[in-house]
This record gives sequence, structure tokens and C-alpha cells, in this order.
Amino acid sequence: MTEPAPRPTLEAVAARAGVSRATVSRVVNGGDGVREPLVERVRRAVEELGYVPNQAARSLVTKRHDAVAVVIAEPETRVFADPFFALQLRGISKELTAHDNQLVLLLTEGRDDHARVARYLAGGHVDGALVFSLHLDDPLPGLIQGAGIPTVFGGRPGWSNGAGNGEGDDGVAYVDSDNRGGARTAVRHLVGLGRTRIAHITGALDQTSAVDRLDGYRDVMGDADPLLVVESDFTPGGGERAMRRLLDRRPDVDAVFAANDLTASGVLRVLREQGRRVPEDVAVVGFDDMLPVAEGTDPPLTTVRQDIEEMGRIMARLLLRRLDPRSADDAQAGVVLPTTLVRRDSA
Repeated sequence: MTEPAPRPTLEAVAARAGVSRATVSRVVNGGDGVREPLVERVRRAVEELGYVPNQAARSLVTKRHDAVAVVIAEPETRVFADPFFALQLRGISKELTAHDNQLVLLLTEGRDDHARVARYLAGGHVDGALVFSLHLDDPLPGLIQGAGIPTVFGGRPGWSNGAGNGEGDDGVAYVDSDNRGGARTAVRHLVGLGRTRIAHITGALDQTSAVDRLDGYRDVMGDADPLLVVESDFTPGGGERAMRRLLDRRPDVDAVFAANDLTASGVLRVLREQGRRVPEDVAVVGFDDMLPVAEGTDPPLTTVRQDIEEMGRIMARLLLRRLDPRSADDAQAGVVLPTTLVRRDSA
């Protein structure tokens, strides 16, 4: 066996660039005070020698690990089955990669995992955390606060006093979509089609996105029959079960606003089984516009679009700004992205 070639050192880079070791260290670690011509010489030497900084030593100097934890408060079976999470992770990953940061994925299968995640975050392994899919009784926010690391949440925090408009949230950093406004758009579209018995199949009501979408439905429908609202859980199976309950309660329903596209896919399957034509007998609108789902249903789904990947990007961008001493003070707190209706064949 041949011995592996020794790794280039800071001293080797300094010798190649004709500068001091301290100058190389400042350039490699992102420090200030080095003239641009010297910076270019050091970078050229780094490239020529194939120098890779020792992350442990670099962390001692910069107090940064260049790693961010992404905490999803769902079991892995849900995370890997729902394309929503893949889209959000793609946006986060793209933004972190562009800034040379690593993504560390942490999932919570159950309550026993919360303490494990909190210990990891408090252990100095990452610079900050991105947390989403929280439930209203979830202890994670308090545990993360105790860990003392910068955090950005995906979705309006349920413990805040804000109304989903990016203001009044006590400085908690989060990124969300206009869930309530998007729901109003969906229901108004169904009203505009002449539908009068419009039902809503909710998401999991221990999550603020589902509550906001229910509120948007009620904004338009006012004192609609309570039997037209059926609670579900954001899954295709939950959508099927809820649609069967709805047809038992109100067989005369002529439209359904489903809390997300996966729920709507279950709704469409039950309507097809029951011989109900879509949209002639029952019009259906979803929420998300996840293309593999929305374009793959029969018929293709009219839905409210939220830019899930962009939400992930902005979450990562907000966190990186909070980690940068030069921009931490002017980092935004709440960001709410607009939603739009995408018309296809189901409504």
C-alpha cells in the first residue's frame, strides 16, 4: 500500500503565497484586514495546493461550525412520504450549500426524541436551527430556547400573539405562507362557480396552518352548517376517511375545499368510488400546488399555490443573517409569502 500524501498545511499555503501564516488564517477563516491582492494570492495558493481547512481548528478561531440543524417535528414515515418536506428541504439545502454550510437533519419520532434533540442542539454541534411542522403542544420551542442557539421556525408560531401577518410575534423569526388569505381565495372561487354547499376538510388542527385555513374558510362561509367542516390530518388516508364522513353527514355537498393537496387526493378517490363526477357534481380545491400530486390526480387539481421551496430558502437565509454579526441586528422576524390560485380541471 502506498502512504497517503500529507495534507497541505497553513504553512505550506503561506509559503506558496509568500505571506505570513496569520494572513492565510485570516483569509481562510473569513477575517477582515487583508488587502485584496494578498487575498487573491492566498486563494490561488489554496486552490493550487488543494488545501482544506481543518474544521475543528477553524471552529476554535471563528466560533462557527458552518452547520445548521433542520428539525422536523414529525416521524420519518411522514417526512419521507410527504413531498412537502422534500420541497422545503431542497430550498433549505440550496441556500445552505450556497453559503458553504452543512445541513444536519433531526427528526422527532415521539416525545422521547425531544430531549435528545435538545441535548444535541445545546452541545455546540451546530450554529443554529431551522424548525418546522410544529404542533401546538410541542415542547420543542421551549427546549430549543433553552439550548440558546439562533432559530428560525417554518410556519407561524402557535405560541405567539401574531395574526399570521408577520407582525406582533415578539421577535420570533419565522417564515410562513398566507394560509388564511389563500383559503379565502379558494372558497371564493368555489362560490363564484355557483356552489352553495361548500365543505372544508381541515388539516391537523394542532398546527397553525390548518387553523388559519379553517379561519379563511369561515371568513367566506360565515355561519355555514357545522356538518360541512370535517377534521382531518393532512394525509391522503385522512382525506378519504373525512370525505366518507362528510358524505354520510351531507350527501348533498357540491364543493370541497381540502386543507392540502394530499387530503384532496383522498377526497377525489372517494368521490370517484361513490360515482360522483368532478367537477360536475362536486368541485374540489386543494392547497400547496405540489406538482407531483396536483397534476397527478384525476382530474388534475385546482389548488392554492404556496412556494414551498422558496419558504425553505428564506428560512435558511434568515438564519444565516442572524448568524452574521454584520447583519444580525437588521434580520427580519416574521416573513409571510403570498399565495395564488392555480386553476386546473377539478374546480
